[in-house]
Amino acid sequence: MPPLRAVPSSAGRPPAEQADAERAEAAVTEHYARLVRIGYLVLPPSLGRNRRVLTAHWLAQRSLPRGHTTEPGPALPAPADPGCAYAYVRLRVVRSALEAGLPLWRFARPRRVQLPPLLPHVWGLRLFPQSCGAEELALEQALSEVSGPCRAAHVLRGLEGLADDEVGRVLGAAGVTDPEAALREADGLTAPHALLASPEFDPCSLQARPADLLRRGRRGRTVLAGLGALLVCGTLLLMPGDGLGGPGTAAAPPYSRNPAAEQALDPAALRRVSAGFWRSADRTDFSAWPTRGDRTEDSRLLGRALTAWARPGPGVTSSATPGTPVGPPMGPPQLLYAGESGTAVVVLFHDGLRVVRYAEPRDADPAGGAALDFARVDGADAVAASALVVQRRKGRIRYLTAPWALEVLVRDLLAPRDPARPLRRDRHGVTDAPAGPGAGGDCRSWQALEVRDGTAGRLMTDLGELAPAHLTSGAPSAPHEVAGRADRESWARTACLLPAVRSHGVRSVNSWPYAKQPLPEGAGDALWLCTRAETWRGTGSRVLAQFQAPPELSGGAGAPGAVAARAEGSPDCGIHRPRVLAGVLWKSDGGRWYVLAAGSRQFASLSATGGVEGRAQGRLLAVRARAGDRARLGGLLADGSRVGALR
Repeated sequence: MPPLRAVPSSAGRPPAEQADAERAEAAVTEHYARLVRIGYLVLPPSLGRNRRVLTAHWLAQRSLPRGHTTEPGPALPAPADPGCAYAYVRLRVVRSALEAGLPLWRFARPRRVQLPPLLPHVWGLRLFPQSCGAEELALEQALSEVSGPCRAAHVLRGLEGLADDEVGRVLGAAGVTDPEAALREADGLTAPHALLASPEFDPCSLQARPADLLRRGRRGRTVLAGLGALLVCGTLLLMPGDGLGGPGTAAAPPYSRNPAAEQALDPAALRRVSAGFWRSADRTDFSAWPTRGDRTEDSRLLGRALTAWARPGPGVTSSATPGTPVGPPMGPPQLLYAGESGTAVVVLFHDGLRVVRYAEPRDADPAGGAALDFARVDGADAVAASALVVQRRKGRIRYLTAPWALEVLVRDLLAPRDPARPLRRDRHGVTDAPAGPGAGGDCRSWQALEVRDGTAGRLMTDLGELAPAHLTSGAPSAPHEVAGRADRESWARTACLLPAVRSHGVRSVNSWPYAKQPLPEGAGDALWLCTRAETWRGTGSRVLAQFQAPPELSGGAGAPGAVAARAEGSPDCGIHRPRVLAGVLWKSDGGRWYVLAAGSRQFASLSATGGVEGRAQGRLLAVRARAGDRARLGGLLADGSRVGALR
């Protein structure tokens, strides 16, 4: 999409006459795709791609003048021509996109553009532009880390081709208080301007995927159940007497007088497990953990924790992993731990489905605030039940380890040749507080937990939840522990991609090198890996296909791989469909561009169409290309069926 250079000053005043309004409408119609792209790029990426798409279309459609009002800001004289009309509607789109990115304040009246648009709206689907390559992903990340005026300046420079003085006038007319600062900040964005015209940022060329079908079904059932409850409550209120049907009815008394509910909140009724029970237990999971800690007999602490769980007040900060119910206990839960940890007092419960963590200040009034965290752990085995997070503070984490953990160590995934370091535990099984993975935000180290139970060493990593995720390597049909040098070197270049699945309810992450490809011009061999994160709830898995160029070409042995493709909820790269196909646009040291693609062993041939044409027998493809080329990849399986790339 070339810059539209033949336009006058974009700070032009709005058309006041009917003819000017018609020219503005014509400008929106003619340049609609460009206006929507501008709005999409200026909107904050934190809104999510689906909402940004709908909001960008809404901004473009409401950019026409309403009546004869004059926009605030400087007004430069401009001739009444189509270029002036386009500049005016572009200014309205930029101004509205900047206002949409402003934070919402508690006591301030929100502006309309800060709220989700009513129209356009699509029920049951999520819309997003087609995914492209690693360069677009890097630009998207860079845009998410800068201010709205900086994004606007970069877009006006690169997409519209405006000079800096003209960009400054546009930003000033759009309400930016310091356009010069926005231009200086935009100087730090080094991505080529041509990427702004990529299909990755085209909200008019969209892909559609269904929303969370299970969640929609649950919401529908919840609404029906709520309506039924309202009907029953209304009937009871109209009944004579107390509405309970008299002493002969089978209805239980209200919750506050329900014996079963009161028993669930009784500290004396908590299930406690003895220290050696796990050795003879039929199941080796959280249900076999012994009750530990130095505050297990503190009935007042346990009562506060159970009450906060059942009826959290305004002073309780609550969180839950996706798909985890946050309701009260269905009966007396199991007490796993109650004790002091650093500056807090922590209680851990297990009710068969969830692990619940309650924390309050150690030396302060509990009424001053408490934290309540829920994590789904149903179906856990001995590996998944190896450890739980007791405390996460200032980038450091304390774990409570399983009773069958004979030794606990810390291993830096980004230093695969360094030995693991022993981690000290107290008599209750609580570890010291090593630095968390990616502490500091720069991913210079990734501290993982290695738990040894006498048979193998299990590598676990914190992903922002109560239960750390289990890391494995190998084909989906036979994953194995990360033990050998090759596995550790592969994870050294994969660990920094794990934030993409953080706080997503992840149970395990498997990284699988599915292809090795000789690079053109004798540049060495590249590895293709598929990294799949499985969740506790069984849905919403995340899949990343990554391209790892030789270390000498990509920044060293610890440099992360480039994400070539990603998908959510896809069976690809999993045990039910252990196949994957992905590609990247790669530049050689000689300055020549290639489309590289690789498929798993199920592929008999690969092809590239669209901006690049090529075909190869086997599961590796390398085709000459040009900078900015886009290709659609496809493959023929050994059984004759045709499939596309991971998305």
